Amino acid sequence: MKAFVRFVRGASLLACAITAALALSACGGSTKSSGGPPATTTASGTGSTTPTVSMQTIGGVSALVDAKGDALYSPEQERGGTIRCTAGCTAVWVPLTLPAGMGKPTAAAALTGKLGVVRRPDGKRQVTWNGKPLYTFVDDGGPGKVNGNGASDRFGGKSFTWHVATAGKSAPAPATTQTTGGGYGY
Repeated sequence: MKAFVRFVRGASLLACAITAALALSACGGSTKSSGGPPATTTASGTGSTTPTVSMQTIGGVSALVDAKGDALYSPEQERGGTIRCTAGCTAVWVPLTLPAGMGKPTAAAALTGKLGVVRRPDGKRQVTWNGKPLYTFVDDGGPGKVNGNGASDRFGGKSFTWHVATAGKSAPAPATTQTTGGGYGY
């Protein structure tokens, strides 16, 4: 019975990730080609007045958000710009990347940390905050939600603990830790 529940849960997560990727590609918010690298969330384009990263209070947390208002996260295991979330991990935790031609990310005036860029293994430029790579979480389902704070995942033999990115210290983990990947190696 446990194996069946794991199978159903894994299939449900995979279906959600595929649906989200398809929806994002239809809206022009991600880039994905058949057989190519996983989808990515791109920062606002050149000349836009919307900053790449700003801050918004969501569920009592002053979270960093992307240009669309989606909460941004960073795993504890990716300090100093080291990228460990690759392949199937990016179907659930979508890297915030810069579009081709955009020189560097921009921050809202109220933010005082350091915004930067790190090169991903696929060659794309991922936005960082104080050296930590930034991601959105597909299970947030859009702006104004922070469902991934404190989540623990396992992808391709690597463990991750995710926290919403904030202008100060990391947001506190929720009282109950959420597990999203289930160790299925997506």
